[in-house]
Amino acid sequence: MKSNLIRVLLIDDDEDDYILTRDWFKEFQVASCTLEWVNNYQAGRDAIASGQYDVYLVDYRLGDGNGLELLREAIDRGCTAPIIFLTGQGDREIDIEAMKAGAADYLEKSQLAAPLLERSIRYALERKQNEQKIREQAALLDVATDAIFVQDLDNKILFWNKAAEHLYKWKKEEAIGKKASELWQEKDLSKLQAALSILMKNRAWEGELQQITKTGQEITVESRWTLVKDFDNTTQCFLVVNTDITQKKLLESQFLRAQRLESIGTLASGIAHDLNNVLAPILMTAQLLESQLDDERSQRLLPILISNAKRGANLVKQVLSFTRGMEGDRTLLQLKHIVREIQQVIRETFPKSINVSTSIPPNLWTIYGDATQLHQVLMNLCVNARDAMPNGGNLTISTENFLVDENYARMHLDAQVGAYVAITVADTGVGIAPGIIDRIFEPFYTTKEFGKGTGLGLSTVLGIVKSHGGFVSVYSEVGKGSQFKVFLPAQQTPESLEEPEKELPTGNGELILVVDDEDSIRDITKTSLETHNYKAITASDGIEAIALYAEHRDEISVVLTDMLMPSMDGLTTIRTLKKINPNVKIIAVSGLASTEKVNAAADIGVKAFLSKPFTAKQLLQTIGVVKSGK
Repeated sequence: MKSNLIRVLLIDDDEDDYILTRDWFKEFQVASCTLEWVNNYQAGRDAIASGQYDVYLVDYRLGDGNGLELLREAIDRGCTAPIIFLTGQGDREIDIEAMKAGAADYLEKSQLAAPLLERSIRYALERKQNEQKIREQAALLDVATDAIFVQDLDNKILFWNKAAEHLYKWKKEEAIGKKASELWQEKDLSKLQAALSILMKNRAWEGELQQITKTGQEITVESRWTLVKDFDNTTQCFLVVNTDITQKKLLESQFLRAQRLESIGTLASGIAHDLNNVLAPILMTAQLLESQLDDERSQRLLPILISNAKRGANLVKQVLSFTRGMEGDRTLLQLKHIVREIQQVIRETFPKSINVSTSIPPNLWTIYGDATQLHQVLMNLCVNARDAMPNGGNLTISTENFLVDENYARMHLDAQVGAYVAITVADTGVGIAPGIIDRIFEPFYTTKEFGKGTGLGLSTVLGIVKSHGGFVSVYSEVGKGSQFKVFLPAQQTPESLEEPEKELPTGNGELILVVDDEDSIRDITKTSLETHNYKAITASDGIEAIALYAEHRDEISVVLTDMLMPSMDGLTTIRTLKKINPNVKIIAVSGLASTEKVNAAADIGVKAFLSKPFTAKQLLQTIGVVKSGK
């Protein structure tokens, strides 16, 4: 039993009291105690400082000093062993002061006996052990990354851990005793009331809550509530464990939006293909008629037809850009040139009430991209900014070199660690409501009035940027404006020089084989070629094309073939033609100019690729390049 021996020190200036106490110790029934004695303040202070005892009995009167002062000094110096305070006749005010100072108990000597003293020592040790357990548990709760706190049913905070301080930005001293409504805002109070009802019925509740912290930050927490009995002598309270899932929900919404956009893009691609087949013959026919009809009415109406056909074709190209499959001519670019062109255009065309400013650092990195498409990205963002400022405001275009680290990449689904060039288009307009900001990149979704927007501007921006390996971030506040930030992968190579535009070539009677399953496209392409000094023969599918090529192999200069055809598709047709003549010159044509199709066609020897709808100029230029072998 030696291991359970309780070492007790009596600090008392009266030897008779020591002898009496020693005799009481001999009468103890349960506790095994040893008693030692010192008779003055200084000796008592030194003994407490040594930490050799389990319990201290301290008398109030100690000659020059008093036990209350010794008690306070011991507690201040970190004494953790229980101190039982002794008084001669029982002074209520002194006893209260002793308990406030940290005494484990107080006993009146005139009422003291062995059973009372033994019970006081045992209970004091048990309370200290329980307090130690609570401290250890609280320390574990402070290490936890989840915000953990206890509330009574009036929502008053009774316990608050370190993670709660970090999440809500309220210190423990500030939070204890306050109501939850004073510390943060709940975005859905009805959900909170329903949660309390479920808690009282089932003794537990869990769900997601949207809250606003002390600093105004909006957070989403996964909250778990449990009814707790006898916490801090209070029966009606509950334990709350809140996990911050704000970033998780953000990434989840980005992922779901990406999936939704991919599904819409697949649908849009199919529609775009059919529209291209409709628009191609309209555009080419109108161009031919414009050069052949000289009457005043035709000269007035045909430009309208051509203009609207081109407008429809541009809309289709925007849809295809959105699907992330279109890839134009990529070269090394310095974005400052595009920004300056855009600045000049908007200063000449935007209302004078909009102040335009740009910021371009001198050491801006280059990117690898399509200048026309990136021009379209910036123009779309600037037009949206203009429309968001009907009464005028400030439009700012700025560029910067930006290094994405692992932390930033984890916070944005489409970001990769590495170097980017960031282009920011910011306005001071009406802003975007939080409820619709996740939908703004969907094709055909627009907040503009009917007839003032197609809903393709931002979806096109997203499609082009993603096809360049970049990503877009948006920040907006209603009434304060919006900021769109486009990130494009940076290159470490110098900028390439632009090539001068080539002259439009014409034919010298060469024979072109035109292969397409659409009658109208075959006919108008044949007419366009013949108008510009070429000969043309046509085939409606791959099987007919192979038969015609076998018959006229030595005469055919170039084969122009669609990629999507019944019976035999474009790739199979091209492979078969290559077996007949490995040196055959082929131009592939499709309304869906996806990167995969371009690469597949190039791998089997296709010299060039045309996207529907194409103009006569594009057709003739492409044939000219393929003929020359450049």
